Parts: sequence; C-alpha cells; structure tokens
Amino acid sequence: MPIRSRAALLLVPLLLGGLTACADAAGGTALDRAQNGFASSTTVGTTDDGLLTAADGYLPDGAGVSATDDVPAVTDLDPELRAAVQEAARAAAADGVVLRITSGWRSAELQQALFDAAVAEHGSVDAARAYVLQPDESEHVTGDAVDVGPTEAMYWLARHGSDWGLCQTYGNEAWHYELATEPGTACPPPLTDARAG
Repeated sequence: MPIRSRAALLLVPLLLGGLTACADAAGGTALDRAQNGFASSTTVGTTDDGLLTAADGYLPDGAGVSATDDVPAVTDLDPELRAAVQEAARAAAADGVVLRITSGWRSAELQQALFDAAVAEHGSVDAARAYVLQPDESEHVTGDAVDVGPTEAMYWLARHGSDWGLCQTYGNEAWHYELATEPGTACPPPLTDARAG
C-alpha cells in the first residue's frame, strides 16, 4: 500500500473523532437539538435559587435514564404513567429496542428555564409554545408526560404504546407521550403542537 494511502487511513479516525467532538461541543447533533425543540447549546441550568439539578427532574441532553431508575424525573411521574412506561420499556427490550426516558417529571423551575430558553431560541413566546409550555400548562410539571428516546424507541412506542394507554400527544414531538387512552384501544390523533392543547 502506498505511503499516502496509509496516511489517509490513519487520518480518518482523527477526522471522525474531531467531527464527533464538534457535534458534542455544539450540544449534540442537529437531530438531538431538534428533538428538544431548541438548541442544546442554549443555557438551561440555573434559576434565581441556583443550579437546576436531578432534584428538579433535570436530565442532561442525551442522558436518558431507564424507566426504573431512582431519579425524580422518573419517581415523580404519575404512578400509572410510570407503570405504563416501565411495562412498555420491558416489552420494547423483548423486541430488541432500548427505551429511555429523556425527560419526565420536571419542577416548575426547570420547566420555566426550558420555556425561557425556547423563547430565546425561537424569538417569541408563541413560537416557543410549539415545543415547550409554561409551568402552569405543562403536563411534565404534574408528572403526566414523558419524553422517550432514542429515535428507534420513539417509533416503537408510536406503534405499540396504545397497548399501555401511551399516546404521542403532539404531532411535532415524536418523543412526547401521555396516558391518553384505555390500554389496548386506539390513540386519539396527536394535536399539531403544544399550542393546540
């Protein structure tokens, strides 16, 4: 093999590593940012009282947790929703799909920080509300909503979630699920976005 070819082969891992680092530094991939409704590079993490923590339901971008993890984002979900998601996660695993909770219960402070970041990202309250609601409107604050990932799990849950009453609530959020039907019956059509609810 010519020296130039060997050198080029040695550069490929370095280039891929650099691209991965750039994606991580920018807050993940464009898909990661789109799934959160705003750029992950937007600062979310402080309130007047200090840093937002796991006690607020905070999960770092890309750091999904198991449906059985002992963290407030999971344990503070409505018990019926938590049980449905846990059963769905077990069934998904049996199908070879890993279902993670990327966001669950959120404190009002975390929800407000997410909403403020979405307003900064989208430029207006109305545009932000397509993705993130204010604390008094959000089902996450009451523990009645869960976001799931990765993408394969979102689509698995879209096909099978109604078996446990889990339905995609908003058409623009393939990751957002709530208990919206009796287990085993069809889900209602999703709303266009959170503003429609």
